[in-house]
Amino acid sequence: MTRLFARHRILLPVISLAVLLALTFWLQPRAMSYFGMNLLFNLAVPIALATVAQMFIIKVNDIDLSIGAFVSLVACLTATVLVQQPLLGVLALAALVLAYAGMGAIVRALELPAIVVTLGMSFVWGGLALFILPSPGGESPEWLSALMSVKPPVLPMAVWAAAVIAAVTHLIAIRSGIGTVLRGVGGNARAVARAGWPVVRLTALAYGLAGLFGVLSGMALTGLTTSAGADVASRYTLLSIAGVILGGGEFVGGRVSPTGAVLGAFTLALAASLLSFMRLSPDWQIGSQGAILILVLTARLIFTRRGATR
Repeated sequence: MTRLFARHRILLPVISLAVLLALTFWLQPRAMSYFGMNLLFNLAVPIALATVAQMFIIKVNDIDLSIGAFVSLVACLTATVLVQQPLLGVLALAALVLAYAGMGAIVRALELPAIVVTLGMSFVWGGLALFILPSPGGESPEWLSALMSVKPPVLPMAVWAAAVIAAVTHLIAIRSGIGTVLRGVGGNARAVARAGWPVVRLTALAYGLAGLFGVLSGMALTGLTTSAGADVASRYTLLSIAGVILGGGEFVGGRVSPTGAVLGAFTLALAASLLSFMRLSPDWQIGSQGAILILVLTARLIFTRRGATR
C-alpha cells in the first residue's frame, strides 16, 4: 500500500485527465473522435511546452513569473522577423535562450530572489513584444503552420506531441546525469557546491533549458494560431505553474515529474474545453479551473498523509 501512495505523483494526473475526458465525452459525445480530440487538445501543445519550461525552473528551486510574457515575445518574433528574415529570426530566438540562461546565472550568482527577477523581466519581455508587434497580427511561417497541422494516423498530433515531449524531458530531467545534478541543486545547492559542481553554471543551464522550451512553446502557438500578439500567452505563467504542481511537482527540493507536468498541462487545457461545453461564461471559467486544481491538490495531500502514516 505504501508503494501505491508513493506513486501518487503520476497516478493523480492520470486519473484527473481521465475523469475530465470522460465528463467531456459524456457532455459532448461527438468529441469522441479523431476530429473531436484534435479540437480538444489543439492548444495543449504550447501550454505543455511552457509547463516543461517552468518545470526546469522549479527543478532548481525557483519560480518563473515571466514565462508567459516570454512566450508572447517569441510568438511575436516568429510571426514577424522569422517570416521576413529567417536567419535573423533564428539568431534572435537563440539570443533569447542565452538571455534566459544569463538570467539564471545572475539569480544564482547574486543570490537574488528569482520571483522578483523574473517578475521584472516579464515587463522587459512584454515591452519588447509590444515594440516588435504593437497590435495583434503577423503570420506564421508556412513550414511551421504545416508542421502544427500534421494529421498523423490513429491519434491527433497533439497526443503524439505530448508523448514525445514527455519522453524527451524525462530523459533530460530524470534519466540523464546532469538532470540528477540539477535535482541536487534544487534539493541542496550548498551540498552540490561543496561537491565541486559549478552551481551558477548549472542554474544557468536549467534556465537555458527553460528558455529553449519557452521558444518552442511560442513557435508552436504561432503555428497553431497563425498570428501573434504581445499578450497572446499572458495566461501561460499561471497555467505553467499549475501544470507542474498538478503533475506532482513541488516548490521545494527539486521534485518534479516531466510526464506529470505534461499531463497536468493537458488536464488544464481539457478543463477549459469542458467548461466551454458546460456553457459557463469566460469569467467563471478561470475560477472553475482554479477549483479543479484545488480539488486535485487536496486529493494529493490526502494521499501523501495516508502514505506517511502507513
